[in-house]
Amino acid sequence: MSPSPVPETVAPPAALHPAPFRVRATQQETHDTWTLELEPAGEPLGEVVGSFAPGQFAMLYAFGAGEAPISVSGEVSGPLVHTIRAVGAVTEALTALRPGDAIGVRGPYGTAWPLEAAEGRDVIIVAGGIGLAPVRPAIYHVLAHRDRFGEVAILYGGRSPAELVYRSELEQWRGRFDVSLHVAVDTAPADWRGRVGVVTTLIPRITFDPENALAMLVGPEVMMRFTATALRDRGLPPEAIWVSMERSMKCGVGFCGHCQLGPFFVCKDGPVVRLDAIEPWMRVRQL
Repeated sequence: MSPSPVPETVAPPAALHPAPFRVRATQQETHDTWTLELEPAGEPLGEVVGSFAPGQFAMLYAFGAGEAPISVSGEVSGPLVHTIRAVGAVTEALTALRPGDAIGVRGPYGTAWPLEAAEGRDVIIVAGGIGLAPVRPAIYHVLAHRDRFGEVAILYGGRSPAELVYRSELEQWRGRFDVSLHVAVDTAPADWRGRVGVVTTLIPRITFDPENALAMLVGPEVMMRFTATALRDRGLPPEAIWVSMERSMKCGVGFCGHCQLGPFFVCKDGPVVRLDAIEPWMRVRQL
């Protein structure tokens, strides 16, 4: 009997080998969130680490701790940038890195935001908390090519003002006349001048043509579900809503199976997927 063919999900060794990088600069966003700017450690970007598209992610390796999937959060034409929130041993090690420290990087992996499909249409971007990081490269692209898109609305929600990331950029975007930016927080101190409430309360404040619009959602799954429902209530069809899923990814190449969601491997079939394709599996409890 001839041996079985190698399954498609088995990754070549090069895909699992991190390339050496070093931290070039760091920026603290919140009490537990840092942005790292990375550069190759002696070798230029090659086959292991290539060009990224908005929405894709990389596996970042903290020596002595392990690796974690982190979305690219900078401009794809600039240095490699990742914004990381410390939620476990690996991400705590990553956020503790400082300029000059070594880090391993492999990627890019996953699918990207449908920016070409969005051209000529109104664009609605909704993010919650650290979810602004995975969609920030798409925002950069839209703003850099503003004449290719219709109305642009950015809705951002956080637990509190102290939990908001990219505060200076939010102010820059708010000052633009060609972008509608709205921010809300769940709770706020008395001196907060913004809106208090969940991010879905911002949807009635924006203008878009539901027959010619595209939405990109990033955040906790429950937030994305309720946001999608609110957009549907405004007439946006399900096939015009895209989400970024980042649950339980471990290997990044569809080998380990940790991120399987129904028939999908989030690391390969996502993280960016059309909502109507994956929503039935999001509704299955404990899947």
